Amino acid sequence: MNPAATESTPTEQMRVADRENWQDGPPYELFKDLRGRCPVHFSSKISEYPGEAGFWSVTKAEDVLAVSRDFETFSSANGITTLRNSVLPLELVQAMFIGMDPPKHDRLKALFQRGFTPKRIAEHEPAIREITKGVLDRLEERDRCDLVEEVAQPVVSRVIGSFMGIAPEDDAAWADLMNKIMAAGDPEISPDGIGAVATREVPEMFERCSRLIADRRENPTEDLTSVLVHAEVDGETLTEHEIVMGFFLLMAAGNDSTKATYCSGMRALMEDPEQRTLLLDDPALAGQAVEEALRMFPAFAHFSRTATRDCEVGGQAIRSGDTVTMWYVSSNRDEEVYEDPDRFDMRRNAEHQAFGAGGRHFCLGTALARAELRILIEETLARYPEIEIDGTPEYVASPFVNQLKRLPVRLNGA
Repeated sequence: MNPAATESTPTEQMRVADRENWQDGPPYELFKDLRGRCPVHFSSKISEYPGEAGFWSVTKAEDVLAVSRDFETFSSANGITTLRNSVLPLELVQAMFIGMDPPKHDRLKALFQRGFTPKRIAEHEPAIREITKGVLDRLEERDRCDLVEEVAQPVVSRVIGSFMGIAPEDDAAWADLMNKIMAAGDPEISPDGIGAVATREVPEMFERCSRLIADRRENPTEDLTSVLVHAEVDGETLTEHEIVMGFFLLMAAGNDSTKATYCSGMRALMEDPEQRTLLLDDPALAGQAVEEALRMFPAFAHFSRTATRDCEVGGQAIRSGDTVTMWYVSSNRDEEVYEDPDRFDMRRNAEHQAFGAGGRHFCLGTALARAELRILIEETLARYPEIEIDGTPEYVASPFVNQLKRLPVRLNGA
């Protein structure tokens, strides 16, 4: 158990987002302790980032729902994570619709929505399945692989790359950029530190994206990058920063979310023979397996808001200007909502907050994520029904991205 989660530790001494708590994935025991003793908790600081302010942690599903749906009281316009300026400057975050409030948020999000309708995703399913099969084909004659790097990463990179109009030969470069930016605090992924990510990877992302934007201005296509370049909001085209950050938002979500939940879901299935047998015997349960994986392993551990006025959350007084953080890795395991919440059970078919908890910022990519996850699980188990863990899974050390960076497997079992 993480020492920060012991009942003898005064809650005022807990610093939820400190990296030491996240070395082996989310600190579930810490959150369980907080849900019982202090469901709305204040961390006075983040030790590794002395320039960042303290924040409130909202840990229960009911309170996360309340914060998520009240955009007037809890604004997205002043930062969306516990780190406000350490990786992406605030002005860049504010150029993404996820970093805006209505009404501009709604108008800009609508531009993207047409690219992610259930109908359009359904039309893409054959292509997504072919991408997945092609990646699995590369493992022919192999006995072992890393499920993160050799299956999940190339599949999600090509799927989102096809939506954005990225050439297949550029997938690996974009994946490397996204991984370093999104997991900036992990010393292995970004060995030169978070400052180097801000001064090196972020400018490189801008440079690469600017070249793509310039090409789409001259040569419009049907991809989503072209949609951004030629879109108008209130009669005006988007600024360069808005286009780049819109592109970044889609690339980051497409790169991280499905990869994260697929790998953690596969780990759960490999660790529970009963659940895996259930799915192998009835492949039609794949959709329910996806929902349970989303509940237990949301790809993003949290998002944050800023209180616009003095208010209360879960009976706790919050002051105007305070940062309020919604921890989905906690709310999705709330004992008042889920029976035996730490157990993977695809038969529970429960609602969850993996895509947010409703409200204006509910994830627009839900249909794509669900389709990718289902296809990945279906095709992996169809090809390798006896797949098993073959080594030690390792997590990205991050309180934001909830994902494995290594998942070594033996493809055909022992």
